[in-house]
Amino acid sequence: MSTNEQVIFEEDFDGGIDEGWSCLRENEDHWRLADGGLEIWVEPGVADTVRNALVRTAPDRSEGTFAIEVTVSNHTFPIQQYEQAGITWYSGGKPVFKLVKELIDGGIFIIPGHEAMPTNSVRLRLIVTADSWEATYRPDGDAEYKTAATGELPAPGDDQVSIQCYNGPADAEHWIRFEEFRITKL
Repeated sequence: MSTNEQVIFEEDFDGGIDEGWSCLRENEDHWRLADGGLEIWVEPGVADTVRNALVRTAPDRSEGTFAIEVTVSNHTFPIQQYEQAGITWYSGGKPVFKLVKELIDGGIFIIPGHEAMPTNSVRLRLIVTADSWEATYRPDGDAEYKTAATGELPAPGDDQVSIQCYNGPADAEHWIRFEEFRITKL
């Protein structure tokens, strides 16, 4: 973190979850807190049916540039096409953008950008402004973030940010680990 960054919110998942989170379609047997991390069972479903997604109000993008970060690790190698985990941006209660680690045709990629993801663990960093996003990531062991893609966002409004996983296999128990969630003003 650079000296110019101001931490707006941090979640270390150590002993509880901040009251600012809400859970979409909670399945309480399929998430847990363990050793300073949040672990979620990757259930079948897609963006609008995701289970156990943690959602919170996003910072007001009209007030500056913000970064949303989280470390994502797989306990089990994904086997289901499009099995994924990461950050989703919501506007007006609907998912409009995602920065995820995803299984596509047998390979693991950062989406958007379709960048190959060679490590089990990755630090995802979504940078947002009043009208744009930049999807960046840092594979485990790398010192620098890489840009996967950039794009536009709708005007600031009823924005939320989520950490979630979905498209899991119906007949296997796959867990994703989320650590060190942080929102900073850049």
